[in-house]
Amino acid sequence: MTEHAPRRSRTAGPAAALATAAVLLAATACASTSTGGDAAGGGGNGGTLVIGATGKLPNLDTVIGGAGFEGKRLLSFQIYEGLTRYELLKDTDKPPQVTGALAESWQVAPDKVTWTFTLRKGVKFQDGTAFDADAVLFNLHRYLDKSSPEYTDALGAAAKEYAGDIASYRKTDDTHVELVTSSPNGHFPEDLAHVLIASPTAVRASGSANFSQHPVGTGPFAFASQTEGQQVDLVANKDYWRGAPKLERLVVKALPDPAARTAALRSGGVNWIEYPNPDDLESLKADGAQIVSNSYDHLWYWILDTTKGPWADVRVRQAANYAIDRQAIAGNLLHGTADPAYQAAPRATAAYDQGADRYGHDPAKARQLLAEAGYPNGFSTSVTVPTGGSGNLLPVPITEALQRDLAAVGIKVDIRTTDWTTLIGAEAKGEVALGSDAIAQSTTLFQSEALLPLFVGSKSPFWTGHYANPKVDELIATAAANPDRSARQAAYRTALRQVTEDAPWLFVVNDRNPRALAPSVHGLVQPQSWFLDLTTVSVAK
Repeated sequence: MTEHAPRRSRTAGPAAALATAAVLLAATACASTSTGGDAAGGGGNGGTLVIGATGKLPNLDTVIGGAGFEGKRLLSFQIYEGLTRYELLKDTDKPPQVTGALAESWQVAPDKVTWTFTLRKGVKFQDGTAFDADAVLFNLHRYLDKSSPEYTDALGAAAKEYAGDIASYRKTDDTHVELVTSSPNGHFPEDLAHVLIASPTAVRASGSANFSQHPVGTGPFAFASQTEGQQVDLVANKDYWRGAPKLERLVVKALPDPAARTAALRSGGVNWIEYPNPDDLESLKADGAQIVSNSYDHLWYWILDTTKGPWADVRVRQAANYAIDRQAIAGNLLHGTADPAYQAAPRATAAYDQGADRYGHDPAKARQLLAEAGYPNGFSTSVTVPTGGSGNLLPVPITEALQRDLAAVGIKVDIRTTDWTTLIGAEAKGEVALGSDAIAQSTTLFQSEALLPLFVGSKSPFWTGHYANPKVDELIATAAANPDRSARQAAYRTALRQVTEDAPWLFVVNDRNPRALAPSVHGLVQPQSWFLDLTTVSVAK
């Protein structure tokens, strides 16, 4: 029982509807052949699902990722599991709860920092080796112990987001592990859904540096092959502890251009696309495609540099928020696939307070605030915008709409574009890609509570526009320490009301997570979440 302390464009329209419908109906005929080989020994008989993703695909090591929550949703959470997971098949009218995965239960001691997890028995990794307490310790060594042969700086840096609070860990027997956090952490079970567990045998065989080329976990789908960053092929894990998924094969393709995604769905190159171009929704529906959506924890926004130039004045930041017409963006540009965001808290979270909706479209008030701040004639600024990527909707067209609204009150915006990976890579280093005064992006605030301090905390290593408010820091810290979820959400609600008042962001829209499916795709349960459980999905042959 050794204890370990870590060292620290638009596509073809309705004119081609009949031909396109025929293709959509047959979209999976060429994709439903079973996978050769026996990477996972086969699986269900539910065909092949081919998904067109909005950005580059992630590094397939457990926690490195690099493609946002889309990469985790479609690939990482399909290959791997943590001690806990999100329950994504029940109660889809509210945010998902955390339930057991590789741990079937847990309890926290009266000291509020010592957690004991009872591990699930009989679980096997996709290579046939057994999951047990030693496998948990092996992975924690790999993430947290710099003396471990399997530790890498990249793993250590990535693991800090969710495992950085672990002060020590040990196994008490083969089916129990004890994890001690550095301070009380009420959302620790949720954090562990993101601390993914790999096969120790597979890691040792490949070496940590090469494990992403041969990933092995306990999830419902096993790795078959990849064209790095462009396409990943998975096959059903027939021995998955929750039961084999219905699909035989899952293929994820990187298609960052929305027109290319729609074209791929119409042609049968894929049978599912993430975030279809809103302009194409009606014609896709006319062609027989299924359009599914649900509110979830999502905010599309600009982060403003609160310490430089005009953005340092709260009146200017509030003015910009009053200047923009969110309803036009949500309704006319995005065709109802998003809701206007009038405050910091996304609508589909317990932190949302309808009474805190503040920033309606009021150009006159915007001009008044600009004049009071000493900018009666406006000013010039710049924003870096990703061309696509996880949860980013139509980032350039949205920013162009904002550019027009802001110009109407005298704020002239220079739009600078880059790819999503470059933008978030710079942000993680505390920098702004292309040196702009603001960045545009999507984010989640409460899907993973551990991330909230990274977005609004004054000590965040991320670029947050240098936003700092001690009151917000205190509220978040107090909330995080509370094991009672409803009490945490109440404290978060108060914190986010203050963020709304401080306006360090340009609050734009809350996405509704739309996706388009060929009519041959069945069984999807769409939760109020960034993540999906694909075990129920099948594709008609």
